[in-house]
Amino acid sequence: MYRSQKLALRYLIAAVTLFGVMIVFGLLASLYYLYPSMLFNVFDFNMAKTMHIDTLVIWLLMGLIGAIYWYLPKELEHEVEGIALAEWMFWIFCAAVAVVALVFIFVQYGSSTEFSLWFINQGRKYVEAPRWAAIGIVAVMLVFSYNVIATCVKSKHRMTGVLWVLCLDLIPLVGVYLDAFPADTNLSTDLYWWWWLVHMWVESTWEVLIGCVMAWVLMDVMGTSRRIVEAWLYVEVMLVLGAGILGLGHHYFWIGTPDYWLSIGGFFSALEPLPLLGMVVHAIYDAGMHRLKTANKPAYYWITTEAFLNFIGAGVWGFMMTLPQINMFSHGTQWTASHGHFAFYGAYVCGIIAVLYVAKQKASGTEYLGGNRWKWGYGLLNLGMVGMVMGLLLAGMAQAFYGRAAGGSTLMAYTIASENPWFTSGIYARAGFGFIFAAGYVMLVIDLLAAPRRVPAMRAQPEPA
Repeated sequence: MYRSQKLALRYLIAAVTLFGVMIVFGLLASLYYLYPSMLFNVFDFNMAKTMHIDTLVIWLLMGLIGAIYWYLPKELEHEVEGIALAEWMFWIFCAAVAVVALVFIFVQYGSSTEFSLWFINQGRKYVEAPRWAAIGIVAVMLVFSYNVIATCVKSKHRMTGVLWVLCLDLIPLVGVYLDAFPADTNLSTDLYWWWWLVHMWVESTWEVLIGCVMAWVLMDVMGTSRRIVEAWLYVEVMLVLGAGILGLGHHYFWIGTPDYWLSIGGFFSALEPLPLLGMVVHAIYDAGMHRLKTANKPAYYWITTEAFLNFIGAGVWGFMMTLPQINMFSHGTQWTASHGHFAFYGAYVCGIIAVLYVAKQKASGTEYLGGNRWKWGYGLLNLGMVGMVMGLLLAGMAQAFYGRAAGGSTLMAYTIASENPWFTSGIYARAGFGFIFAAGYVMLVIDLLAAPRRVPAMRAQPEPA
């Protein structure tokens, strides 16, 4: 393996570890709904939710970085530039994440001073990390961008469509995150630009990153034509530039922006996941037509799951609640959480797990990943996620109807909706399926750590006529 691929393995191991931490705090947050006084004056719900969400963002970012370090030298057939600096940044990144987590767990809050903003908590959702840590993330992104772009510049005659898209995406990946720093005292203005960070950084620039990764995985695992994956990747970039920016409008409905965002945001929000779905469907069709075979079934299953759950979770579930006529009642309910869980899982988690199995196959030196452990992990993770999503949807619809439509969004209506049997049933389902999801994670880790069966198999290739 290349030195950068060994670094990729470290990133992927760190990502899987943080995946587990995210699940622990997610289970803890779900139990607060059932036992509200749990850990009173010790560790409150807000910090459990903060750890759950922030760990989600960090582990997915580490997974994406690891996937790109894995495939970049393979694409260009030489080592990544500045790899020593990248290795140092990995350990600095891990140390910074550990320090921030300890502060969140043991310090939690500070007074309303600049010191708290710099060293304890910024208090802005998704970017609660103190400013010193945010600066560290910018440094990591800059070094990562340098590694990728410098490597591509050195191999300018070998530049591919995937690499061009990746290099161009690194500009907004670094630039949009700078919105994590301002502390605007006008709430409407602050939320307006904060949504650029959440939507354009996490939802749009990451969509392009995972598109590049999935293009490489499809060519690697299924032998898909580069022409096919790059064509769909270009479509994805066009939709992110068009639908992605205009799709921001569904976040602007109720924060004091002009009325025209109601129609613009409601229409364009559902278009972003379509290219990734098309890429994978086209690849599967192409594989069937040419009778291609794969020697990595786990990665194949996770690729196809990623495409369809991205379309359903981000597209269908998102469009279901982003029309302004519906969003008036659904925003801020568990309905939103249902969409968030489904979208992140479909768009990113499944794709990164596919890369984990690609890396395992290479690192273990065997063609065939046999056994049933991966099937148990696959089944439990998907069952747990779908169950959580449906439980949250049930609870959210109860809130939207009883707390918003019928109750008029008053505090009493919120309380009554929270005691409704439909709401409580959904919350119990979310917690129960959360434990099933955790069991799937355990099976995934066991399977990734276990030695695969060393059974010879042919690489993906057309069968003779």
